[in-house]
Amino acid sequence: MYYVYVIKSNKDKQLYTGFTRDLQNRLREHNTGRVFSTKGRGPFELIYYEACSNEQDSLAREKYLKSGMGKRYLRNRLRRFLSLTG
Repeated sequence: MYYVYVIKSNKDKQLYTGFTRDLQNRLREHNTGRVFSTKGRGPFELIYYEACSNEQDSLAREKYLKSGMGKRYLRNRLRRFLSLTG
């Protein structure tokens, strides 16, 4: 399985969207500063993920979630969570 995920930085409250085959390991990499794009922004919490059966679908879904429409989708999907955490 491939996973598209959204994590939230507890430091700057920003969201990051990515994809991986090993969700637990990838979250650990983000939290230990081993991912260039999120280095220095941890700790992170996983707030959303989707599972895909192949890499191409997960890459397409990641691209969508990073687009304007995808960000709106996530905001609507996570509305209650985001309003509770600021």
